[in-house]
Amino acid sequence: MTAILKGITFKYFPHHLKFRFEAGTSRGVLTEKTTYFVLALEQNNSEIKGWGEAAPLPSLSIDDVPDFEEQLAKFCTKLSGQDLPVHENELLDWVSAMIPAKFPSIRFAFETALLDLKYGGVKKIFDNAFYDKGSPIPINGLIWMGDKDFMLEQIDKKLSEGYDCIKMKIGAIDFDQECALLGYIRSRYTAKEIVLRVDANGAFNSDSAAEKLNILSSFDLHSIEQPIKQGQVKEMANLCESTPLPIALDEELIGVDGIEAKRELLIAIKPQFIILKPTLLGGIRSSREWIELAESMGISWWMTSALEANIGLNAISQFTSTYSVTMPQGLGTGQLYYNNIDSPLSIRNGQIYYEKTNPWGEIPGFEVKEK
Repeated sequence: MTAILKGITFKYFPHHLKFRFEAGTSRGVLTEKTTYFVLALEQNNSEIKGWGEAAPLPSLSIDDVPDFEEQLAKFCTKLSGQDLPVHENELLDWVSAMIPAKFPSIRFAFETALLDLKYGGVKKIFDNAFYDKGSPIPINGLIWMGDKDFMLEQIDKKLSEGYDCIKMKIGAIDFDQECALLGYIRSRYTAKEIVLRVDANGAFNSDSAAEKLNILSSFDLHSIEQPIKQGQVKEMANLCESTPLPIALDEELIGVDGIEAKRELLIAIKPQFIILKPTLLGGIRSSREWIELAESMGISWWMTSALEANIGLNAISQFTSTYSVTMPQGLGTGQLYYNNIDSPLSIRNGQIYYEKTNPWGEIPGFEVKEK
């Protein structure tokens, strides 16, 4: 193994993100969250900086723990000073060996910081058409939970912005009102004109889920994400077997580590889709395992961000672009925050672009601490 990254030093910088609005899910409302930018520097070459992002999602990430920052600091100290290999897979293997699976967002941050460093610290994570050629990735327009008027306002805005795939979070307001909103979209656009997805975030009771799926299927939906809470493998398998509406596993994948455990879960449930959130699933190496298994079983997938700032979103978008994707991905969350990092990422007509003419902004706290 030839080491080309010499004496790597890791540092981190917390950043308090603030939402532009109250972002509602079935698990509660988010108005702010803390993310952590991880810096990788090579000995005697501090001008080149590799950046990653650890962004545990409150109440969902398995590493959303009270001492998260303390644990991140320990990894930065413990793993600094080593020489690391040049090969991408060896870098990813090293991160998986050094950082336990119970810290998935930290794994992802270290993976992407090292890959960015490998490519010269220019925010490039892979050879991919999104970064290299400016090729866009189709994305869905996300409708957050709230009262009916707020959700209707979002729907009209997304449709006017040119999205042809809309994803609506459901499970927080009255089910009949949510159906009325879906009916409003379908009264204006057919399934060929606008693809509709819904995300229940596990909000349905297992006893009534089948009935609700039957009702929802009347709106010509593309799919429903996680209709019941994760951990109910038998109940979810029964739903997937008899559903009139394709089911996508999301939270169900969180905390499942190792390729055999992943294979067993997919064999047991047999979902129509899986949704990949690298921050929640242990990063790039782990997500690749899910993709390989799913494709071998005829299960389709798409990638989704997990409320990261633009450092993490950029890495996920580039990772997505290493695959031949045509289905809209869940990568439209970069506009959620009014204090996000300025970046070349932009959204037009339901697609995300990497526009190199737009510069990256500074990492908050980095310049201050370096002086």
